[in-house]
Amino acid sequence: MENSFAMISLGCAKNLVNSEQMLYLMSEAGFRLVPDPDGADLVIVNTCGFIDAAKSEAIDNILEMAELKKQGRLGGLIVTGCLAERYKDSILEELPEIDAVLGVGSFKDIVAAANAVMERRSLSLFADQSAPVDEIPRVVTTGPGWAYLRIAEGCNNFCAFCAIPYIRGRYRSRSMENILEEARDLAAHGAKELIVIAQDITRYGTDLYGKRMLAELCRRLSEIEGVRWLRLHYLYVDQFDDELIDEIASNPKIVKYLDIPIQHIHDSILRRMNRRGTGADIRALFKKLRARVPGLVLRTSLIAGLPGEGEAEFEELCEFLREARIERVGVFPFSPEEGTPAAQMEHVDTEEAQRRADLILELQAPIMEDFCEGFVGKTLDVLCEGFDEESGLWYGRSYADSPDIDGQVLFTGPGREGEMLRVSIERTEDGLLYGSSEEAET
Repeated sequence: MENSFAMISLGCAKNLVNSEQMLYLMSEAGFRLVPDPDGADLVIVNTCGFIDAAKSEAIDNILEMAELKKQGRLGGLIVTGCLAERYKDSILEELPEIDAVLGVGSFKDIVAAANAVMERRSLSLFADQSAPVDEIPRVVTTGPGWAYLRIAEGCNNFCAFCAIPYIRGRYRSRSMENILEEARDLAAHGAKELIVIAQDITRYGTDLYGKRMLAELCRRLSEIEGVRWLRLHYLYVDQFDDELIDEIASNPKIVKYLDIPIQHIHDSILRRMNRRGTGADIRALFKKLRARVPGLVLRTSLIAGLPGEGEAEFEELCEFLREARIERVGVFPFSPEEGTPAAQMEHVDTEEAQRRADLILELQAPIMEDFCEGFVGKTLDVLCEGFDEESGLWYGRSYADSPDIDGQVLFTGPGREGEMLRVSIERTEDGLLYGSSEEAET
C-alpha cells in the first residue's frame, strides 16, 4: 500500500517551484499525495523565512502539524525551505517535534527524508545552497493556463535589509536550453502565460554567459508555440539596458507589466541599504519606460520605516508616488532581520513603520481607482482561471494583473478555464474589473 503525504507550501513563487519539484520526486517514489495532513503518513512543510511575519506563519504551521502528530492523526513531520536553512543550527532543538529537516540545497533529498521518517529515523541535510541549480521536473500546481518559470536561484545584491543571499546562496543562472525545454513542456501542457521569476531576472546570464541574457531569453521563449504571455518578475533598476527595453517594447508576447522593486526613493536611504542607483536613476528609468512602452503597468515594492527614514525622507517618498502614479504598489513596514546590516541600524519602531505603510496605501488608493476606471469601456484579453459559484461569475486576469498580488476581472458570458477570452469592461469596484465576455477562443 502506498504511503500518503500532504504538502504545505509557504512563501514566494520560487519556493513553490521547489515544492512542485518535491511533489514530482515523491510521486515518482510511489508516495500518494493527499489534500489534508489529518490522517496522512507524513507532511512536508516547505517554509519561508524571509521576514518576521513569514517566520511566524511557518512556525504556526509546524506547531499545528506537531499537534496533529501528538494526537496520533499524522505520522511524520518534515520541514524544508528557507526557515530550515536560516536556523539550521537550532531548528531541531527549538522544534523537537520535527522528524526530518532539509535546507534549500537539499530539497532533492526529499525521498530519502520521507523514507527515514517512515522508518522512524531522524534526518538533517544541508547541502551547499550556492551549488548549481538542480534540474528536476515539477508537478505544476498553479493555473489553469499559467505557470512560473524560474530562470535563476540566489542573489548577489546583498541589500542591507535582506537575508535572502545568506539563505538562498549566490546568484546562479539556469542554462538557456534547460529553461527553454521546460517552457516548451509547460506550453504543451496548456500554459498560455509563463511568469519568468528569479530574485533578480535582469541579471540573468551574467554568471553563466558573461553578459545579460534576459532579452535573448525572452526572444527565444516567445517563439514557443502556445505561449501567449511572458510576465517578468523581478527587474532591478541598475541592470536595465536598451536591448532589454527594446525587447519589452517590441515583443508582443511580453505583457506590458513590469515588477521593479525600488524599496525607497531617497538617495541616502538607498545608499545605506546598499541599493544600486539613485533616486534620479529610478525616476529616469520609469520616465524612459513610460515613453518607450505605451500602456505600461508598473509594479513596485516599498519598505516604510527603513533606517534613516525621518519625516522628510518619508515625505519625499510620498511625493514621488504622487508624481509617478505607479499602478501597483506593495508596501511593507521595515522588519529588522537578524544577521543583516540594517538590523543594527537605528530605525523607527514597528508601530510607526506600520503607520507610514498605511499612509502609503491611502495615498495609492485613488491612483489605483483612476487606473481601474481607465479600463471601463475597453475590451481586454483575459486569461480565464475559473468560475465562482457564489457570485455566478467567471474570473481571470488581464495583462495588468499578476496572480495573488493584483486584482481580477470578473465577467458574465461564455468562459473556459485556462483559455484566453476577450472581455468588455463595464465597471470597476474595489480594484476589481467587471464585464462580459465574447465567445471563448478555441
